[in-house]
Amino acid sequence: MNEELNCIVLRVRELYARYGIKSITMDDVARHLGMSKKTLYRYVNDKDDLVGKVVDFEIELLKKGMDCPEKKSLNAIEELLIVSQILNQRMKEINPSTVYDLRKYYPQHYERLTVARREKMFENVIANIKKGQEEGLYRTDLDPRIIAMLQISRVENIVDNDLFSINEFTSDKFFYEVFVYHIRGIANPKGIEFLDNQLKDFNINDLNFKQEK
Repeated sequence: MNEELNCIVLRVRELYARYGIKSITMDDVARHLGMSKKTLYRYVNDKDDLVGKVVDFEIELLKKGMDCPEKKSLNAIEELLIVSQILNQRMKEINPSTVYDLRKYYPQHYERLTVARREKMFENVIANIKKGQEEGLYRTDLDPRIIAMLQISRVENIVDNDLFSINEFTSDKFFYEVFVYHIRGIANPKGIEFLDNQLKDFNINDLNFKQEK
């Protein structure tokens, strides 16, 4: 993606995040970008193509978030916290109308995003569990594949279910409860001890663990 197109995608992403997708016409996009529709169509074929490019960008963000370089210096529990933080922040940026519009009017792009999220989550959850087992923090009797599928199912049910409002499931309190619940389910006594020690100084408004020295 060249620099000009990348700039367009970033600004359109902001527009969609604020107002949804369906209500934003190509005229609106051109006006927001300060360019003519003719110029806009040099970069995209139509609205479907534009939505597709925004989804491509979201997929790249998703991959980068889960592959953050900070993970290398952390143990499995700390790593899971950092990645979960990043994804939780992404969730806070979501406009429910945007998700609804994408799913209803651009199902092929919604499916691409869903598949990419599932594949990346599956890969990362399995890698994290194996890392935690090797570090002696997670139970060795776990089936990483089953846990990964359960985690994916949980996330998708939260996003697609109206049981929780978007404010509830993107809140720090919700994040804290889900994170601790997950770790306690997969950690062995050593891992739970590590978690409990970290939670003593845990500030829910500053979602960071102190690293072990």
